[in-house]
Amino acid sequence: MTLNHIRRGRGRPLLLVHGLGAGWRSWAPMIDELAEHREVIAVDLPGFGETPPLTGEVSIATLTDSVVDFIHEQGLDGVATVGQSMGGRMVLELARRGVGGDTVALDPGGFWSDREVAVFGATLRPSIVLVRALRSRLPSLLGSPVGRTVLLAQLSARPWSLSRETCLPDVAGLADAPSTGAALDALTKGPKQQGALAGTVPGRVTIGWGRRDLVTLPKQAARATELFPDAVLHWFERCGHFPQWDAPHEATRLILDSTH
Repeated sequence: MTLNHIRRGRGRPLLLVHGLGAGWRSWAPMIDELAEHREVIAVDLPGFGETPPLTGEVSIATLTDSVVDFIHEQGLDGVATVGQSMGGRMVLELARRGVGGDTVALDPGGFWSDREVAVFGATLRPSIVLVRALRSRLPSLLGSPVGRTVLLAQLSARPWSLSRETCLPDVAGLADAPSTGAALDALTKGPKQQGALAGTVPGRVTIGWGRRDLVTLPKQAARATELFPDAVLHWFERCGHFPQWDAPHEATRLILDSTH
């Protein structure tokens, strides 16, 4: 399977891997600024955006396999990788496998306790049901500060301050993507993320975390850095689960400063 993707800009390549939601458009708040400095390649994972779903098992391992195949197909061996949420977990898995170069993982999944992952699944699944039920009304609801505050309180530290254009693609993607449910099951019912011994990853590893993340809780950062002892941890103040929403310029600078 060839992943649908876009390329923008010039310079050293940078591969972006999204989480649950809109596919590559999840990076829209940051992609133009990144492309001023780098060649940005942003993919749609299988079952998201314009890439068809996998025909077999959907797991973090098989989704990551699709990115590995893409890297090899596109001649991107050694590419710096950036991911957010599920994508953050996947780029750490790439690093663990020795694939790619420098790695930036933003609010990655996979480092929760059993209780935390149960709460995550129990809260996010009803939210997905809700946005599917409200799909036709999402543009108008997310056009209102009150609507954004009600719908996005779990995802953003300041949902009222976002624009509709910033958040609508990801929220609509949760409703529309055929692999949302299967990928959520992979996150919540599959194995937790494995780590990498010091000195075994192919490049620098940077983990960014929102201080006000209510999806992957800030205390999970300690587990992530314990499992990836080579990682440098960066805190986004006043930021929820989506740095590209709440702190796009800070996240862009972190990515540029942390990758070659």
